[in-house]
Amino acid sequence: MKDKATTDASCLGAIPGLATATAIAAITLAFLLPGAARAQAAAVDPDAAKTLRRMTDFVGQLQRFSVDTVGTVEVVLVSGQKLQFTSVARTTLQRPNKLRSERIGDVMSQSFYFDGLTFTIFNPADGYYATVPAPKTIDAMVDFARDSLDVIAPAGDLVTMDAYARLMADATAGFVVGQSTVDGVRCDHLAFRSGVVDWQIWIEVGDRPLPRKYVVTSLDVDQAPQFELMMSNWSTDPALTAEHFQFTPPPGAKAIEFLPVGTAGATP
Repeated sequence: MKDKATTDASCLGAIPGLATATAIAAITLAFLLPGAARAQAAAVDPDAAKTLRRMTDFVGQLQRFSVDTVGTVEVVLVSGQKLQFTSVARTTLQRPNKLRSERIGDVMSQSFYFDGLTFTIFNPADGYYATVPAPKTIDAMVDFARDSLDVIAPAGDLVTMDAYARLMADATAGFVVGQSTVDGVRCDHLAFRSGVVDWQIWIEVGDRPLPRKYVVTSLDVDQAPQFELMMSNWSTDPALTAEHFQFTPPPGAKAIEFLPVGTAGATP
């Protein structure tokens, strides 16, 4: 019996020109993406680790910043068909303990406030909000929101002080794909594998190594859905006040309690 490779080659050869075109495409990709060939070694390329570390160190030392994001999440239906849902957000941060993010999305629009003492989620559409006491740092708040409230920020680890350790904790492979342009900005494109997740990140080239694009692929879910985050309009020293991060309920707003963990969640 022929092995799979032989059978596939025979099938390709039965279609005039297809085998040749496939071979040319493979050679072209190998030429354009030399890092892809090295990735077969299933190890983290030191150059990829160095570039990622430079980005996390740069973002981690920023005392304040603002950024616009466009997030797209894929949902797989029972039929196997994929749907995409998009949200746009404006996020501002001031270390060590202030964060605000306002999101407008296809499924839900929400605002998030962390003022160093409390964490609040507000739904503008219906006027409901929930507030709880929170840890005293952004890093601790990100963990608290995920573990205690089921509020998960898919790219939340990117803004923490220990972002490199968080991102690389389970990494088994990583390599530099090459350079590409994201929203008009020249970037280094890196690809990593961490357990049941593949993830890619595009980092601005130059003296501002900011993340510009982030893609996470869930390998343990049927059809491997992806989450994509595009980041633009970075300001690394915006003028911010303490009041900017404090939530003041608008007239008619109604306070509610967070649901118990595991019953429901929100995704900023």
